[in-house]
This record gives sequence, structure tokens and C-alpha cells, in this order.
Amino acid sequence: MSLRPSPWMRVRLGLSSVGAVVALSTAGYTLLGLSLLDALYQTVITVFSVGFREVVDVPTSAFKAFTIGVVLFGTATVLLTLTSMIDVVIEGRLSEEMRRRRMQQRVDRLHGHIVVCGLGRVGADLVAELRKQNQTVVAVDLAPEPLGLVGLETVLGDATHDAVLIQAGIERAATLVVAMDTDAANLYVTLSARALNKQLFIVARANEANAEPKLFHAGADRVVNPHHISSTRMAALVTQPHVADFLDVVMHDRELEVRLAEIVLDERSPFVGRTLGECKVRERSGCTVVAIRRGDGSFDTNPDLRAPLHGDDVVIALGTGEHLESLRQLALG
Repeated sequence: MSLRPSPWMRVRLGLSSVGAVVALSTAGYTLLGLSLLDALYQTVITVFSVGFREVVDVPTSAFKAFTIGVVLFGTATVLLTLTSMIDVVIEGRLSEEMRRRRMQQRVDRLHGHIVVCGLGRVGADLVAELRKQNQTVVAVDLAPEPLGLVGLETVLGDATHDAVLIQAGIERAATLVVAMDTDAANLYVTLSARALNKQLFIVARANEANAEPKLFHAGADRVVNPHHISSTRMAALVTQPHVADFLDVVMHDRELEVRLAEIVLDERSPFVGRTLGECKVRERSGCTVVAIRRGDGSFDTNPDLRAPLHGDDVVIALGTGEHLESLRQLALG
């Protein structure tokens, strides 16, 4: 382990030494016959090499010898302290630059990750929730990550610039969440991201109702209005509080045994072309299929066991984590 003090420790030691030199020099000049103010003035102009005229017109030999000592020790101490302060600035900038380069290298290796633009209140809470679910997230914001999101892969910059989105790996990402504070910024980022990655799944935030159709037109797959969701949630708590609480627990409590999950089918799935009854989902996995989202976006709730499954269907099931994983393996082959 290195015994060399840290840069900040060297600065603190240097400032303490400068203070000690000023105090001792002032006391020394006082003993040589100067007043306290004159002694402090003589010390300052000597230590910091200002070059003003000495306080006494005809200095004695003792005064000259003491001043020589103050010049040698005081100036050297000040220079060492300034050097330490410059080291702190340079090392801090280099450390930050190295940290950013290492972070960018990690981002460059990611594929299928989630990019979140905007680390305001909505964005920061969203990122925290995604990380709880072990999702790989890259955030884009003009300011460093909030304290509660230490270790988050962050690209500093304006998300409305294509180069910043490319830095975040938008071309290799699976999902983009646009959660910036203004609808204009969200619209611009959505439009740019869709042009950079045609396959990207985009969830955009809308602050005003009239922005929703524009965001869809710009390429968003889903548009979320936090104010509308909040009012709907409050209404549900008023009319059906227990149902609302149960859904919250099922969706967000990672320790709960029973939860909801979705399994996206494709043409290679062994379930495609067969009915739910033929697949025997309940018997083989222990899960209950509560809904099927069809390729046209409609929901088939409480689906008939005779309903056939297609390659663009999404199966929404209820079960334990183990049962849901079993269903996923059966459905995806």
C-alpha cells in the first residue's frame, strides 16, 4: 500500500504549513520591534513575494537575517501548496476523464439494453425500478447521475443530439424510454431515435394530452402521461383499494411468490398453431393464462381453451417465478 498522502491531504498539509509560517513570522517580526499589524504586513509581502517596500527604513542585521529565513521557508511552502492544488485539479480532471472512458467502453459492449433519456424525478424513479428488476440501463442526461443511482452507466449530453444517442448505444438497444421534462424534447428524441433504430421499442412521456398523438406519429410505441396515470391510480384507490393494492404488489413486489409476466411468442414457438387446451399450460407449467394480446393490439381476456395461438401473440400469465420460467421455456422451445 502506498504511503504517499492523497492530493487533498497534501493541500490541507500545505495550507496548514502556510498558516504556521505566517503565524511564526508575524511573531518573529513582533519580537524584532514591529507592531502586530506591521509584523503581519511585513510577513505577507515577504512570503508571497509581493515586492512592496519594507516596513522599517534601515533594517538591522537581525531583521535582514530573519527576512531571509522567511523568504526561503515561506516562499517554498507557498509554492509547494500551489503545486498540490494544481495536482488536485489536474488529477481530478484526469480521473473523471478516465472514468468516463471506462464507462463508454462498457456501454459500447452492450446489446439489447434499455436507454433512458432524462434523469428528472420520473426518469430517476424509473431507472431505480428497472435496476431492481436487474435490467441493463444506460441513462442520458445533461447532469451527472443522482446520488441514489450510484454506478449507473450514464452518458452526459443533450439527448436531442444524434451523436449523444449513438454514444448511449441506441443502435444496439432494445428499448428507449424518453422521460424528459418537455414534450418538445421528448418528441425530438423519439423522432431521432426511430430514424437511428427502426426496431427500437420506444416508450415516451407526454406532459400534455395533445402531445400524445404527435409522439405516436413520431415513432413512439407507447405514450405515457404521468399525470393521467396518477389520477387513474387515485381513482382506483378510492373505488377499489384492495384490488389496486393487490395489483401493485403483484407487479412490483419482487419477493411475492405469485406475479404477472408476459411471454412473447414467435413463429418458432411450439405453441403457435395450437390451442391453449392443446398446449396444457396449466397442467405443464402451473401458470394461469389471464389474457392474450393479439397481433392487432386487442386483448383476449379470459381466453377460451379452444383459442388458437399465433406467432405475434403475447401470453400474459399469473404464477410463481418458477412456474413462469417453466412456461417461458415451454413457449419458446
